[in-house]
Amino acid sequence: MHIPDNYLSPATCAAIAAAMIPVWTIAGRRVMKDVPKAGVPLLGIGAAFSFLVMMLNVPLPGGTSGHAVGGALLAVALGPWAACISLSIALLLQALMFGDGGILAFGVNAFNMAFVIPFLGYFVYRIIADRSASERGRIVGIVAGSYLSFNAAALCVAIELGIQPLLARGPSGLPAYFPYPLSISIPAMMVPHLAVAGVVDALFAGAVFAFLRRVSPGALYEGSGTRLRGTYVVLVLLACLSPLGLLASGEAWGEWGVETLRKLVGYVPSGMQPGFGFSSLFPAYVVKGLPGVLGTVASAAAGAAVLVIAFKLLGLLWRGRRRKARA
Repeated sequence: MHIPDNYLSPATCAAIAAAMIPVWTIAGRRVMKDVPKAGVPLLGIGAAFSFLVMMLNVPLPGGTSGHAVGGALLAVALGPWAACISLSIALLLQALMFGDGGILAFGVNAFNMAFVIPFLGYFVYRIIADRSASERGRIVGIVAGSYLSFNAAALCVAIELGIQPLLARGPSGLPAYFPYPLSISIPAMMVPHLAVAGVVDALFAGAVFAFLRRVSPGALYEGSGTRLRGTYVVLVLLACLSPLGLLASGEAWGEWGVETLRKLVGYVPSGMQPGFGFSSLFPAYVVKGLPGVLGTVASAAAGAAVLVIAFKLLGLLWRGRRRKARA
């Protein structure tokens, strides 16, 4: 679901990034206002959680692979505005540090995974949970919200990719960016996500939600505090499980390299050559000098640690400013 650079026209990237600016602005203000209730460190844990979840690729029909996002779960745990910030920061770290998702396409990826998923997922959860006072109703709500919002984001990706042949063509008349039209991109994205990836995301969200409700209810958005016991257990477990993503050998659909695309369609679209290039520190979560499994675990641990520490430092800075303002 991470769209790489040069797959979308600059106009598409700019338009969707511009639409995300007011979302990020409002989200930042809401988070600053709700800091005493939600707790900035919890946002870092949420960002680390989503970062680790997205490393767990699963095989999908057609020989491709995909991953969960956990965005609806974060929205229920943190609130949708805080989840938007956490997911956006996680996506930015993935792009800059690991080359997962494009730099120019960051706004688009944030729209799909940090806006569509948490807000739609939370909306669906609230509709179901508010009509059921039971714990089972809440779990049904998070499962349904996760499944529907995850697939809504997949549909957005399919549309964003599929409209590219309509928006820009090269001198030869061939698509200048992503070459497949909507008639191919929509079924290619939606069938495996509806059948497998969306189910994985929903079941995972339901299981983690039930776990947190049992061991650390104060860590949830609806809770009365920010007790974090239990959440660290989930993070450590996810970091240890990250090598399982290596078992999904197929590439994610729509995230191919240039040479793979040449083999698929017989040419490289003009907008991709040479295209925008960026060298991340650990591309594809590979650490030089370490074997695949250890490199993946090291990447998972490093990324999660960076997010948790960054938000803790931000929380200290924010508390200091609040004390000065009161003084």
